[in-house]
Amino acid sequence: LDGVTRERFLRDIYPRRKPVVLTGMELGPCTTKWTVDYLSQAEGSKEVKIHVSTVPQMDFLSKNFVYRTLPFDVFVRRAAEVNHQEYFLSEDEKYYLRSVGEDARKDIADIRKQFPVLAKDVQIPEYFEKEQFFSSVFRISSAGLQLWTHYDVMDNFLIQVTGKKRVVLYSPRDAPYLYLSGTKSEVLDVDNPDMEKYPLFVKAKRYQCFLEAGDVLFIPALWFHNVISEEFGVALNVFWKHLPAESYDKTDTYGNKDPTAASRAIQILDRALKTLEELPEEYRDFYARRMVLRIQEKAYRNDYG
Repeated sequence: LDGVTRERFLRDIYPRRKPVVLTGMELGPCTTKWTVDYLSQAEGSKEVKIHVSTVPQMDFLSKNFVYRTLPFDVFVRRAAEVNHQEYFLSEDEKYYLRSVGEDARKDIADIRKQFPVLAKDVQIPEYFEKEQFFSSVFRISSAGLQLWTHYDVMDNFLIQVTGKKRVVLYSPRDAPYLYLSGTKSEVLDVDNPDMEKYPLFVKAKRYQCFLEAGDVLFIPALWFHNVISEEFGVALNVFWKHLPAESYDKTDTYGNKDPTAASRAIQILDRALKTLEELPEEYRDFYARRMVLRIQEKAYRNDYG
């Protein structure tokens, strides 16, 4: 959708809770200014922690990458190359920066604090109230890098400043087919999945979009997304709180811890299942099926649209 105003977004798009690509938005000078040369001199040689991988598909579950530290200017130049003169693991290794707060465990990512010079070039579309703001995450990816499929518990805008990305999305309702481990899916290769290992994955309905420089993708909370950087690129995510502030886990610095009520419910369910173990298998099976029916009656939405 081209040139969507804040009012139109909040009135027509936001309440539908579906992903949308917004084009022609006023993002400031960053879309033309952020060349490799400019980026590398703008923030100097401050150290950044990066993911380094020998393969394009990064896997957060098996941890097929290592963390390394580089001066920002060196990192930008390396991430923009395909083959490296200097490298950690292999000459065609991939790099990924996901900015974090000063203390990664306690502080949220905020481009205004971690990259103040670059922050001046960006006009973030604040289509939410000031107090709903959670974080602004600066990201730089090597060409070809693919990130694991996951969901976030907050709404966000993925602002593609330079470069191109392909984003594959799945609805929260397709969670049963995505082989979840926490907030992440085990299915890394969404284009050629292992159907013997993940037979239900075929039932998940795939949505796909391509982001060009200057495009903004609205990703509602709980929507799964898998991102490939088709070329070296710089992006910025802004996350905001869709639910009342007290719904979120106070210790969440990345925006990916389930709401506290959801975490409590899962703990209670785990206790209920443990209790069922006191019964013989035949009874356990019978009462488990009854519990599933109760959950479906009480909690499932049946308006599949």
